[in-house]
Amino acid sequence: MRPTPRRVLAVLAFAFLGLVARAHPPAEMLKAANDFLAALSPEQKQQATYALTDAERENWNFVPIARHGLPLKQMTEAQRPLALALLRSGMSEAAMARAQAIMSMELVLKELEHDKPAGRRDPVNYFVTIFGTPSDRQSWGWRFEGHHLSFNFTVLDGTQVFFAPSFIGSNPAEVRAGPRTGERPLGPEDDLGRALMKSLDPAQQQVALIDAKAPGEIVTSNRKRVDPLKPVGIAGRALNPAQRARLLELVKLYVDRFRPEIADATYAPISAAADQLTFAWAGGLERGQGNYYRIQGPTFLIEFDNTQNNANHIHTVYRDFNGDFGEDLLKKHYLQEHAK
Repeated sequence: MRPTPRRVLAVLAFAFLGLVARAHPPAEMLKAANDFLAALSPEQKQQATYALTDAERENWNFVPIARHGLPLKQMTEAQRPLALALLRSGMSEAAMARAQAIMSMELVLKELEHDKPAGRRDPVNYFVTIFGTPSDRQSWGWRFEGHHLSFNFTVLDGTQVFFAPSFIGSNPAEVRAGPRTGERPLGPEDDLGRALMKSLDPAQQQVALIDAKAPGEIVTSNRKRVDPLKPVGIAGRALNPAQRARLLELVKLYVDRFRPEIADATYAPISAAADQLTFAWAGGLERGQGNYYRIQGPTFLIEFDNTQNNANHIHTVYRDFNGDFGEDLLKKHYLQEHAK
């Protein structure tokens, strides 16, 4: 019997819950990647793998387009849990559940759009791509990507893990009809950002507000590399302790999408430099009004945008000015090795 999308999602949900993370992230990623590759046919392996230096590695996107790699829909029921084990090796439990919800939103869109054009919305049209040879000594990377999900991991020298660029979106942002009414996969990002803006006094809001109208998309889109944007908005040093704590809580929400070991190492220097963070807002303050916010620090950028589809379509992204695709550190590493 040919599996239906709902049956496949049920299998994926089981895999999300059943694969328990125990190992240190680089070691677990290595094992998960090798287990996945070992289960593929030669043809599938060729489709799923690229050189670490291939331009495809930075060819990331978050819209429903044709992609390179091996999609879940072309995997067997034995292979799919191995693909998800690789994703789990980098993500927190909460983020795994959220990724499952985002993937299943394709079924909601399929019904809302009456499946037109046919086949455009597919909850198993998510791709796994391996870059380089997984190793405990050499650098390599991998990507899990499809509509509204893009996770790009780089393992430097088999020891350091980088997770940017990272994108999660949701359309609809809130399901407003049917059995899933009220579901909001990115509700916390929406609510905490608005709560922070509303906690500011009028003078602070005037500084934080950069535009009365929110942009139609995240500013950095799917650029391969981003430099710090103009540091607009209100600085962390201008917030009172409660507001600063709320700002850090919002940052941590994004960082905690990843395994605790990865998240903690990322969050520690950010929290130590809280005064240097900036928070900017555009658009309305109430739910249902298009809005955008940006958090920027010396090394990172977070963007949230909810304007499309009558402000019911969210895009969020985390960028690392030094660690997107681990590129700067990889270049430094290659130069050092070449010098030797």
